[in-house]
Amino acid sequence: MKLNSLKPAAGSTHSRKRIGRGPGSGMGGTSTRGHKGAKQRSGYKQKIGFEGGQMPMQRRLPKFGFKNINRVEYKAINLSTIQAMVEAKGYDKVGIAEFIAAGFIQKGQLVKILGNGQLTAKVDVEANAFSKTAEAAIAAVGGNAVKL
Repeated sequence: MKLNSLKPAAGSTHSRKRIGRGPGSGMGGTSTRGHKGAKQRSGYKQKIGFEGGQMPMQRRLPKFGFKNINRVEYKAINLSTIQAMVEAKGYDKVGIAEFIAAGFIQKGQLVKILGNGQLTAKVDVEANAFSKTAEAAIAAVGGNAVKL
């Protein structure tokens, strides 16, 4: 094998289609674009959602719903999760920093503590919001629910 004898594998290369080079090429005249109309012209670009003049989908379907601009998005953490954290690490105070370190939330997210599960350890919990059942359960074991 020599450098001057190297060739690509058979059938792996194709010759370029030379459009608009006269009738002998078979691609002269209309240059493979068909006859007349917008698609034949230069600079043709179809608008997004255009369906050939038929009423487009986004106009056939009715509008519905809305986005509440005042919505506050909380990341929910249950009492069972806090109990597991206390058992694993021995925390006496659990807050935003501990949730971030454990990978439950990301920096800047708001946290709401929900009352799902049993809390047996006395622990102070810092969060942005608490459900009534979670607050009652934390207070029942002698802990504090601190709103940030």
